[in-house]
Amino acid sequence: MLERLAPHEDLIDHLVRSTPLQRGEAVRVVLDVLAYFDETVEEFVRRRHRELQSRGLTNPEIFERIAAELPHRAVAPPDLSLRQLRRIVYG
Repeated sequence: MLERLAPHEDLIDHLVRSTPLQRGEAVRVVLDVLAYFDETVEEFVRRRHRELQSRGLTNPEIFERIAAELPHRAVAPPDLSLRQLRRIVYG
């Protein structure tokens, strides 16, 4: 874990200086953000499908929303068709 944070020490220091966060809290925030951005396209699609399904959305609504969200990810994934999105979830 520490080696993963080494390149981000300046960010942690900045958070401690510029927010009311204590160092341990800043470390947790940075780790959470790194985990969020490490999520693969497949992991994101599956996670969002579960989240949206639990809110009662139907599959057509879910896949349209996921398709709209994907280009706004930190690292833009390749364009995926609705069929490709369904295949990620259902195989």
